Amino acid sequence: MGVSTSSPGKGLALVTVDFPPVNALPVQGWYDLADAVRAAGRDRDVRCVVLAAEGRGFNAGVDLEELQSDTGHARLIGANRGCQEAFAAVYECEVPVVAAVHGFCLGGGIGLVGNADAVVASDDAAFGLPELDRGALGAATHLARLVPQHLMRTLYYTSRTVTAAELHAHGSVWQVVPRAGLRAAALALATEIARKDGSLIRMAKAAINGIDPVDVRRSYRFEQGFTFEAALGGIADRVRDTFGKAGAP
Repeated sequence: MGVSTSSPGKGLALVTVDFPPVNALPVQGWYDLADAVRAAGRDRDVRCVVLAAEGRGFNAGVDLEELQSDTGHARLIGANRGCQEAFAAVYECEVPVVAAVHGFCLGGGIGLVGNADAVVASDDAAFGLPELDRGALGAATHLARLVPQHLMRTLYYTSRTVTAAELHAHGSVWQVVPRAGLRAAALALATEIARKDGSLIRMAKAAINGIDPVDVRRSYRFEQGFTFEAALGGIADRVRDTFGKAGAP
């Protein structure tokens, strides 16, 4: 249970998340994930990182039970900062990151996958941001890296999900495979990347990030401000209690 790192092949690091039952990460879990990805990227023997998960789904976002058990806002602040660090660690990793996604990829999962360099998904994978049903906001920055602008807005406002096949049609998922073959497919892509010159692949990652039209750290931080505002105003609790149904005008 937790975050672990292994070496499944030459030039590869496999970072695996395992927080049963649904991989909803506690505050410390986000920081642990960030540390693991950054450490893998700093390893000069590593040329590609694969980010995967055990259990029923890839990621269900933050641990809401942990947040709701807090009488103040310390854990909300911790979750905001932890997510920011984990998402940034994937984006800023010194080598390419391949996300291997199965089952549900929700909330914070979108933040991770949207910042990855490549995505391989199982045919049962579903992607979405149910934030408005949870009394929160955020990760539209990262969903916008997976789907066109108007689709991102529609998915965000409705809390609907899209399938791996639909994302493949948009070009954001590289390959869709049966769930049993997901890990192998992700490692195969990572192995192909890892065959490149180690110094040059690091330069390529830095160069591509340097021409990115969106500052993902700044953009996501802006979104997080509204999440905190919703919490301070009591909106978040009200919405969670009504399961996202209409409340105040």
